[in-house]
Amino acid sequence: MFLKKIFVFALFLQGVTAVAQSDINILKEGKSTLQSDTVQVPDEVTYALDHMLSNWFVSKSRKFQCDTTHFDHHVPDSVISKRLRLMPCVMEMPFNGYVRSFVDLYTVKRKNQLSYLQGLGEYYFRLFEQILDKNKLPLELKYLPVIESALNPTAISRAGAAGLWQFMTSTGRMYGLEINSLVDERMDPYKSTHAAAKYLKDLYDIYGDWHLVIAAYNCGPGNVNKAVRRAGGKQDYWTIYPFLPAETRGYVPIFIAANYAMYYADAHNICKATIEFPRAVDTVVINQRVHFEQIASVLNVPKEQIKMMNPQYRREIIPGDLKPYAVVLPVKMTGMFIDKFEDIVAYKADSLINNRRAEVNIPQATAASGGKVIYHMVRKGQTLSSIAARYGVSVSRIRKWNNLKGSMIRPGQRLKINK
Repeated sequence: MFLKKIFVFALFLQGVTAVAQSDINILKEGKSTLQSDTVQVPDEVTYALDHMLSNWFVSKSRKFQCDTTHFDHHVPDSVISKRLRLMPCVMEMPFNGYVRSFVDLYTVKRKNQLSYLQGLGEYYFRLFEQILDKNKLPLELKYLPVIESALNPTAISRAGAAGLWQFMTSTGRMYGLEINSLVDERMDPYKSTHAAAKYLKDLYDIYGDWHLVIAAYNCGPGNVNKAVRRAGGKQDYWTIYPFLPAETRGYVPIFIAANYAMYYADAHNICKATIEFPRAVDTVVINQRVHFEQIASVLNVPKEQIKMMNPQYRREIIPGDLKPYAVVLPVKMTGMFIDKFEDIVAYKADSLINNRRAEVNIPQATAASGGKVIYHMVRKGQTLSSIAARYGVSVSRIRKWNNLKGSMIRPGQRLKINK
């Protein structure tokens, strides 16, 4: 616990940027909607909404079952305010002009996107709720990825944050996510949600206020702490509002609006899009390197569907030869995957998997004795004895040529062989 507290304190110190200054009028409940040009939409929200239509599952969505275009009458502020009070939430959902502006963003200006978000929620929200509930967190936090990534697991922001929960690389690694050239677990819906739950719990341990947690999730604890100091030490979001970075000022209002819009979409005649991807999935752990194309071709399933269910594999390769990795598949295909696994691994293996050079010959180089020098790239499972037998040399000579004191070698290591 002590180490955890040290780590949480370290979060305060990272990523501090200058706080924008401006004169902000105090927002009072029930006032009329602010003009849209006075409200700055957080960059993450604009980026996510503008890019979600490029996703393959949106292009495959079925037509809406109702007409979303004939609902133009204005919903009074008093109605929205009352609906917010009636929502079954632990977190406070207050109403003001900023919240109203973002409610209009979702329910009027971006109603088609809201339809798609509802459809995608059928796939993701059950996972979010399960993990949030396990960590005793408010279930309304399931809507945080709506404003972070528009429920796009492969979303990458202009700042480099990635995945449904938009982790930066450093924060993702702090919470145990693997990030390298082949695997990016920030894009793994299951693992990234577990990491986000831990991060949100740590932030709540710091502030004890969910509005401040949401703000800190967006701009970092350092910026929130600056705003608290400039507000005279008051830990209240609406009090520190003028001292937050410009985009973060809109972050809590748009989170409230996203909760409202997703919960009351029917009241605004916004239909849920039906997204064509399987909702019943299972995982199979494999210990061999497999390419998405191998799975798709042998199981006769669209490769895009494999990509959608396994977004954490950046190059369409599951590197199971390095360590066991899980592949997510429709439940009805897991048995077939296991039965045909040998066929999957063998399919176009030379072009898709076995196309990396394990040995490099350098014929122009010569040893001191006048013989050729070649370099052997150690493969998994090889030993000095097996390599020595392959080249007809002794183990002691290989040790001497490579300045090895023992017999320990590792996959990927390059050994010099004098012939």
